[in-house]
Amino acid sequence: MKLARRAVLRLAAGAAALPAASWAADAQDHPKPAQSVAPLAERLAVYADRLRYEDIDAATIERVKTHLIDTIGCGIGAFNEGPVGICRNVALAVSGNATIIGTNNRTTPELASFANGAAFRYFDFNDTYVGRFSVHPSDHIAACLAVAEAERASARDLILAIVIAYEVNCRLVDALDITARGWDPPVMSLPAVALAAGKLMKLSPGQLTQAVNIAVNDHIPMAQTRVQTLSDWKGLADAEAARNAVFAATLARGGLTGPAPIFEGQSGFFKQVSGPGDIDPDKFGGGDVAFLIHRCAIKPYPAVIYTQTAIVAGIDVAKEVGSLDRIAAIEIATTQRGYQRTGSEPEKWSPKTRETADHSLPYITARAMFDGDVTNDSFASEMFGDPRILAFMQKITVREDPALTARVGAAPTRVTAILADGQRISREVDYAPGFSERPMNRSEVERKFRGNVGKRWPRERTDAIQRALWAIDERDDLSRLLGQLSMPTKP
Repeated sequence: MKLARRAVLRLAAGAAALPAASWAADAQDHPKPAQSVAPLAERLAVYADRLRYEDIDAATIERVKTHLIDTIGCGIGAFNEGPVGICRNVALAVSGNATIIGTNNRTTPELASFANGAAFRYFDFNDTYVGRFSVHPSDHIAACLAVAEAERASARDLILAIVIAYEVNCRLVDALDITARGWDPPVMSLPAVALAAGKLMKLSPGQLTQAVNIAVNDHIPMAQTRVQTLSDWKGLADAEAARNAVFAATLARGGLTGPAPIFEGQSGFFKQVSGPGDIDPDKFGGGDVAFLIHRCAIKPYPAVIYTQTAIVAGIDVAKEVGSLDRIAAIEIATTQRGYQRTGSEPEKWSPKTRETADHSLPYITARAMFDGDVTNDSFASEMFGDPRILAFMQKITVREDPALTARVGAAPTRVTAILADGQRISREVDYAPGFSERPMNRSEVERKFRGNVGKRWPRERTDAIQRALWAIDERDDLSRLLGQLSMPTKP
């Protein structure tokens, strides 16, 4: 069934009786102009309500599987990391009906969203979308898995929810630059996950609207998470957004209402957080419009998106230079956002935490040039404290190149080595392997999955799990599938 696009500007029948907290409640003081459209929260709700599995093409279903497998591999790889264990232990204290991945234990859907989301994101190795700023839409997969299992939803329902979460998040990122005002990217996860979770809960359009209203109003995170010395919270903030959004959908199912109009109101999102934006769900994916999951990148390296192309460029420069002792200086040109997030602060030249190191353009480029690669091992404390690397980093300068900034939707970098004799060797890279312009095929995704999983399972079991995940749309028991991901007591 094709998505009824022209109907998105009107409320579905189920939304006609929205509670008094809706836009209509403000009509006396703020009458709507003639021919106005419904508030954005309501239009997003109608989009999520109307989208069906049949609206999703085969290529998009394949893409969902690709990102699901990649994301689970990232989470299994981070299973034994300290902060991930803390989140898991908090979740394990409460019983429920959603699996904590890597175990045979279950907790509530919101805590499973948090614990699993923490694991998926911890190594900063899961996927990325670059619009007006960058986000990790695969962070939402944890919530979709948890709610789908708790609701005993089908695998097709799960795939549909993932598509909705990706689409809403990416479209909002294209329209609104909340980071320019000092807010954190997980802001955009709140409505995306609320709608995806609500879809799995089979909420009405009116309830979906309230889920968005509740989720957005009370959980706006600050961008201090991603500046100066970075903490554990850098990898947990989106998991927390998912936890809040799932809880908001649960409250909306029970009949609670939230502040409205949450985006357009006198003290709403547009005025307080993002500034105005042009967002038309009638132009979202479905029917003849491609879903934005196809523009998401699967990372080849466990580091922030703005460094991915720098790694490729740095390795190429180092190969041509030969002995790095010949280098007198390194100039790195990046985008405005790349400069702000990875090269504008002194902490990035002397990282004290893993989180700061994997967001440091000087450190990551130096590591790539010395080692010819960047892996999870590159961020062990003894690695980013290596005196050779620290000394080499002092030769590096980072600046914004407006021409690179102008390439919206990309994360280009130019690395230039200036040799002692004055010779300049330069490489400019727009897209790393795994970006949408150079997508990974199945074998490449499977190779990355095995690299993350390591020796936790025998090769035969790893292969069997991958086959099961590639065929997830044929499954009718998500709990059993998630149970296959349990780890040995002593991995």
